[in-house]
Amino acid sequence: MPDASRSLVLLALYPSYLLKGCTLRMKIGIVGMGEFSTCFIPLFKTHPGVEEVVLCDVLSDRLEAHKTSYGVSRGFTSFEELCRSDVDAVAIFTQRQLHGPMAIAALQAGKHVYSAVPMAMSVEEITRIVDMVKQTRLLYMMGETSYYYPSTVYCRKRFRAGDFGKFTYADAQYLHDMEHFYVPYQRSGGADWKRVAGIPPMYYPTHSVSMVLSVTGARATQVSCLGYRDTHSDGIFGTGRNHWDNPFSNESALMRTSDGGIMRINEMRRVGWNGCTSVYMSFFGEKGCFEQNAVSSCWTTLDAKDLKDITGELLCASRDKEGKFVQMEQGAEFFSSLSAHHDAERLPASFKGQPNGHCGSHQFLVDDFVRA
Repeated sequence: MPDASRSLVLLALYPSYLLKGCTLRMKIGIVGMGEFSTCFIPLFKTHPGVEEVVLCDVLSDRLEAHKTSYGVSRGFTSFEELCRSDVDAVAIFTQRQLHGPMAIAALQAGKHVYSAVPMAMSVEEITRIVDMVKQTRLLYMMGETSYYYPSTVYCRKRFRAGDFGKFTYADAQYLHDMEHFYVPYQRSGGADWKRVAGIPPMYYPTHSVSMVLSVTGARATQVSCLGYRDTHSDGIFGTGRNHWDNPFSNESALMRTSDGGIMRINEMRRVGWNGCTSVYMSFFGEKGCFEQNAVSSCWTTLDAKDLKDITGELLCASRDKEGKFVQMEQGAEFFSSLSAHHDAERLPASFKGQPNGHCGSHQFLVDDFVRA
C-alpha cells in the first residue's frame, strides 16, 4: 500500500523531545501470552507514555502466571471483554490467522491497534482495516521488525544521503526452515497445528518486503511468483493438508517497483539455512551497492573508492534471559541489543536494561506506537 512505508518513516523521524512534559498516557491491552508477547510486556510497562498494561489470554492459568510474572493487576480471558474495557489500545500477539479479525473487532470497539505481522490473511480483511482507519481516524500499526534491522537502517541512511544513486535492484529473503517452527506451532496450535503451519509463504512476506520498500519509500506494482511443491514427510504442505490447500513450502517473487526498480523476494520454509539472521537483503543502486550474506555485509561504490566490510557495524550483541552474551543465531530473535547504526538516543531512558529483540527492533516499535 502506497502510504504504509511513508507512515512508518514519519513515525521513525518523530522527535523524541515531543514526549517531554506530555501528560497524556495510554492504557493498553496485550492479547496472546505466547513467547513473542513476553518480549513486549516489559517495554509497554516501562514506557513513559503508558499508564497501565492489561493482559488477555483464553487460557486462565497462563494469564494468571503472566500477571504475576510482570506485576500486572488486570487481565481478561475474553478478547470481547477486553475490547469493552477502558483500554485505549490493544496489541495483538495471537496466531497469524487471527490478526485481521481481531484488529477489525478492536477498531470497531474504538481502540487503537498494534499488531504483530502479518496484517491479515486476505485482501478483504486488509481493505477493511484500511477503510476503518480512514473512517475512525484511529491508529493501526503493523509492527514489522525488519524495518529496524541494522542493515535496513544503514541502507535507509545511505539512500536518503544519495549514496546509492537511483535504485535499480534489490533482493530480500526470509529463510526459516519449518523444522524450527515445529515447537512454536505445536504450542499455539494444539493437536491441529499442522493445519495452520502450512500457511502459504507469500501470506507472510512482510519481513523481506519491508527491508526494501522502507528504504526507497516506493511500492510494488507488478508481481510474478513461483512456488516449490513440498515433498517432506511431515505432511504440512499439500492439498487437503492445511487450511489453504497450499502445496508450496518455498515461494519466490519478482516484482516491479513504482520507482522503476526491480525487487526479488524469497519466502522459504524448507531450506538448509542457519545464518546470523533469517532475514537479510542486498540493495543495488547506480552509484553504490550493499551486499549481505550468511556471515558478512559489505558496501561498495562504482568508482571503487569506497569498498569496505561493515559486518561489525551491523552486529547486534545478543544476550540470553540472564543477560549473558550468546551467539547471534541463538539469541537475535528475542534478546538482541543495539547496533552502531541504531539511534539509541531517541529511546526512552526507561528502556535501558529492558529486553530487546529481532536485531534491536522491539524497543523502537513500541516507542513508535506509543508516540503515535
